[in-house]
Amino acid sequence: MAVKNELHSIILFHRKQAKLSRNQLAELAGVGKTVIYDLEKGKKTVKWSTIISILETLNISITFQSPLMEKYEKSLGENT
Repeated sequence: MAVKNELHSIILFHRKQAKLSRNQLAELAGVGKTVIYDLEKGKKTVKWSTIISILETLNISITFQSPLMEKYEKSLGENT
């Protein structure tokens, strides 16, 4: 999945399924209403912390995947 090309449609879909207006989502996420519009239109220069707030509000989680992820997770266990 190409997240950069689909994030806007994922956010729009979840907002509509939650029956939230852009203003309502912005208020719940603690962000400006224009950022919701910008994200849904595919703007590429939105702060990461703002995106995280919106995703958390919509109960959307992010999973990182790579061929090295298992090795990375093992390295975390070794460092404790």
